[in-house]
Amino acid sequence: MKTLSDIIERLSGYDPQGLPVDQAQRIMREFVQPVQQTEKVALRDALQRVLAEDIVSPIDVPAHDNSAMDGYALRSADLNAGGDVTFRVVGTILAGQNFGGEVAPGECVQIMTGAVMPAGCDTVIQQEAVEIASPTHITFSSNAVKGGDNRRFRGEDLAAGKPALTTGRVLRPADLGLLASLGIAEVPVRRRVRVAFFSTGDELRSLGEILAPGSVYDSNRYTILGMLTRMGCELIDLGLVKDDPALLEATLRQACENADAVITSGGVSVGAADYTKQMMNRLGDMAFWQIGMRPGRPMAFGRISSGDKSAYLFGLPGNPVAVMVTFYFFVRDALLRLMGAAPQPLPLLRAESLSAIRKKTGRTEYQRGILSQGDDGVWRVRVTGSQGSGILRSMSEANCMIVLSPEHGSVREGDGVNVVVFDGLV
Repeated sequence: MKTLSDIIERLSGYDPQGLPVDQAQRIMREFVQPVQQTEKVALRDALQRVLAEDIVSPIDVPAHDNSAMDGYALRSADLNAGGDVTFRVVGTILAGQNFGGEVAPGECVQIMTGAVMPAGCDTVIQQEAVEIASPTHITFSSNAVKGGDNRRFRGEDLAAGKPALTTGRVLRPADLGLLASLGIAEVPVRRRVRVAFFSTGDELRSLGEILAPGSVYDSNRYTILGMLTRMGCELIDLGLVKDDPALLEATLRQACENADAVITSGGVSVGAADYTKQMMNRLGDMAFWQIGMRPGRPMAFGRISSGDKSAYLFGLPGNPVAVMVTFYFFVRDALLRLMGAAPQPLPLLRAESLSAIRKKTGRTEYQRGILSQGDDGVWRVRVTGSQGSGILRSMSEANCMIVLSPEHGSVREGDGVNVVVFDGLV
């Protein structure tokens, strides 16, 4: 098994006190390995699960040449170049039916969308383009249709024996429909990843408790719960853990013995009462970073063990916004890899900044923004206001994150910036 130290030793210029975002992401990507256990689930339960095997189509889709719209099926050889033509209607085919007869020259068959094309017919003219000349005849201009129009070919969507979906795909609603169209009722998927999480700090209080001076309600556990739920993880909520070394070690061991990954919030910055790093070092192969980013500079990552069990550990900062930023830009991809998925970079949208943004070069910054599209079609973004890492309200108001790379300096009003849209992410 590859150790974290092995990966880090191969990196040139590695500096845990000033680690670039992309280098931290690379370390996680190389270190985290997918769970191997798989199971079969009913198609209706497969949404957001990770496909464990390639799905090969057992049939052609569509199974026959068929009509792409309501109209009349005919032979293109019967069309006159540029002139009006009249066809005799010899039958009607509904979806799910076959036409048993023959279509002779000058004849056509009324056909509904999805119905099997009659033998010899290769073209469908839409019903809006014809005139009913009599109960048994239609007339239309040959210019209204070309040979092959509105005909779907057998296997056009997917041919039998061809891969329909590949291993590592996170199944989406369209995928469920595709699998149903192939007659597949059960799907092989990786088992759900189990994630244990807890918050640390004597200053934290649970909901319902009275706040004493200097204490705050624990919000991080609820945002982490929401983010993990959106990812389809199996959750183990271990609650609040006080700043007590023995209690912290016992909780870490419990988490490790029951989960594939552990997420903590708080206790990874420099502080006299932060015992978390000591416990993590004692229990596993860990790295502690000051990442070149804002918010979310302190972070811990590695693998801890207890007995014969081990789990990946993500030690996140205590500030509420920093927790969400580090989750979305580090933990999310690592968990997807643990699930057996193939994470793709989050798509960036280019938008015009409605305000100036002060920024130093040399670090990545994530600013909370509100994105909108003007009547001119241009996307524009404005920051939500104060960007302090403790202002959780700003994350609630935002619908995107403005991503400013290390090379990027201050932004002027009207400059273009990259944004990651929250819809579908948070």
